[in-house]
Amino acid sequence: MADYNYLLNQYRQLWNNRVLAVEDNSEQTLIDAIKRELLDENSHPRIRKNKHEKFFFAVKRITQSELIEEDKVNLINLHIELLEQLKK
Repeated sequence: MADYNYLLNQYRQLWNNRVLAVEDNSEQTLIDAIKRELLDENSHPRIRKNKHEKFFFAVKRITQSELIEEDKVNLINLHIELLEQLKK
């Protein structure tokens, strides 16, 4: 079972100036943040990228970060899982 409090804190390290306040629980906050990232909801509608481009940029950001390898793998796996859910 993943420690979503920990993973959420690791995810926050990838983004400057993104607070991601926990509303219900850390797991849902992290999942919602990654879905918004993949759907490019933080960008203006006219410049949004598709899910696959956003996934590529997310993986690139994660792999180039200072996070430990296990955290990188866990975050990338979560991105993969959520991208697959969004494709359905």
